Amino acid sequence: MATPPVPRSPSPLTNVERIVREAFRVIALGVIAGYAFFVLLGAWKPGDVAGVSIAVAVLVLSWLVHGWAQSHRRFEGRDPRLTAARERRGF
Repeated sequence: MATPPVPRSPSPLTNVERIVREAFRVIALGVIAGYAFFVLLGAWKPGDVAGVSIAVAVLVLSWLVHGWAQSHRRFEGRDPRLTAARERRGF
């Protein structure tokens, strides 16, 4: 019986890349929330700060595209041993 190949560990560059992407998503969410807070508070009118409004619209669009891509992403990296163990237990 052959054993399944052991997946290779990701390179450090991919870990750094993943961390930078996640940090960007968190910072973008903070900027969006801050903009919404000030607009709802009445401190800013979206027409008065058109450049900021456009930048936040781009960030919102980026969030929507990211969410859509994550929902349609296939997880092909599953470990076949875990799948076999789950099927053996009947789950």
